[in-house]
Amino acid sequence: MSTENNQKEGVMQKILNKIEVVGNKLPQPVTLFAILIGIVLILSWIFGNLGLSAEHPSPEVTEPIKAVNLLNAEGIQKILTSMVEVFAKFPPLGLVLVVMLGIGVAERSGLISVALRVFVSKVPASLITFSIVVAGMVSSVAADAGYVVLIPLGAAIFKSMGRHPMAGLAAAFAGVSGGFGANFLPTGLDPMMAAFTQSAATIMDPTYTVNPLSNYYLMAASVPLVGLAGTWVTEKIIVPRLGQYEGGDEEAYESGFTPLERRGLKWAMVTVVAILVLIALAIIPSEGVLRDADGGLNPFYNSIVPLMFILFFVTGLVYGLVAKTIKGDKDVSNMTAESMSTMGGYIVLAFVAAHLVEFFIWSNLGSILAISGAAGLQNIGFVGIPLLVAFILVSSFINLIIGSASAKWAILAPIFVPMLMLMGFSPEVTQAAYRIGDSYSNILTPLLPYFPLVIVFAQKYSKNIGIGTIISVMLPYAIAFMIVRIPMFIAWLLLEIPLGIEGPIGYPN
Repeated sequence: MSTENNQKEGVMQKILNKIEVVGNKLPQPVTLFAILIGIVLILSWIFGNLGLSAEHPSPEVTEPIKAVNLLNAEGIQKILTSMVEVFAKFPPLGLVLVVMLGIGVAERSGLISVALRVFVSKVPASLITFSIVVAGMVSSVAADAGYVVLIPLGAAIFKSMGRHPMAGLAAAFAGVSGGFGANFLPTGLDPMMAAFTQSAATIMDPTYTVNPLSNYYLMAASVPLVGLAGTWVTEKIIVPRLGQYEGGDEEAYESGFTPLERRGLKWAMVTVVAILVLIALAIIPSEGVLRDADGGLNPFYNSIVPLMFILFFVTGLVYGLVAKTIKGDKDVSNMTAESMSTMGGYIVLAFVAAHLVEFFIWSNLGSILAISGAAGLQNIGFVGIPLLVAFILVSSFINLIIGSASAKWAILAPIFVPMLMLMGFSPEVTQAAYRIGDSYSNILTPLLPYFPLVIVFAQKYSKNIGIGTIISVMLPYAIAFMIVRIPMFIAWLLLEIPLGIEGPIGYPN
């Protein structure tokens, strides 16, 4: 593919270079949170001394909410004496680490890689593009596997079919990154987002809880729609634009599996079925072990994260033992340790994020900002679904310069979740809107951690491919996914369909 003399792509390249320069000037997420902590503390000192307050919208609360100075003697004592507890009790921390222990074994034993290969190699040729896009979305149960395995696999599959490998790479990248969050399966993202949302919701309602699967119905229903949109873009725009591939004689994709891989996958599937049967036996009978005394399912909902850990861990263990990728307990220990080692950055991020959220709550600035902001938006008439759409667009723009989903949500949730609660939208709705905005623009930013890796994969087929080439190929996917997902979200709200398990649309205000 020749792009060097294309004037339009030259202009796009200049624009993207400017975005990259601006983005690189931003601090790292940990530093950014530390700066925000300093800003919150200073603002608490200023507005606490000024006596800033707001009237609580609930008639049951008669006392005004006043800004609290966290830099006086009492505030400093509270910060220092609560530091360890604030970090240890930060909701996303334990949830994410537990899930990643299980995913680490499933990924490093080779189970997820083989499962993805089976998924995209056992379907008719007419469905291969759709399957690659959908496999990309499903691969978010282990994002590294999707980026590292599926994207080059998509290119190799297309090449083996006599099609341009860049089209297959683009379809896979669109699914893995542009369709981020849409999935038939629960992932580690679900409890992570829910934990941040719940922390923000407690600013207005200390008893509010958010189910990790509160967006599941919407996200699962998005998979076929995004898959169809990605297929259409690939077949109608990308393939014709790329034309016939005239590259070298790179090794074609091999669809075969070793006997050990086949046997391992077979027993892994048996294990999945067995675990699901056991879970069903625990929740279907009224006296099941995962039901409460009244027959409710709260114990099951509260056990979703441990159950996800068990499912990934046990299935990965069975696969590894049968496929001989796990030869003893030392291998399992190393796999879990390697999985945790990749979470070092997240743990540091969680430390500063935990204190930012807690300081925001202690200072009452979040409540005051939410009440004042909601009143201001209501006064100018910018409320309801238009506000949610604007929030999606803002989230997608911020996503271009801050790649971490948790980093952005930790900043935005304490402001927008309470604000939209006051406008009658549940925290689950705000979370869903954010997850849509934090998806389709992933494939457009050079600041995505895996963007350089995608370029390396693409350069196997064309040495001259750079950032502008990747962006020009991926831009139609981003536009298509935005056009598909935002109207779907609006329709979902208008039809008042539950977003997921315990995922209400409205919030009583």
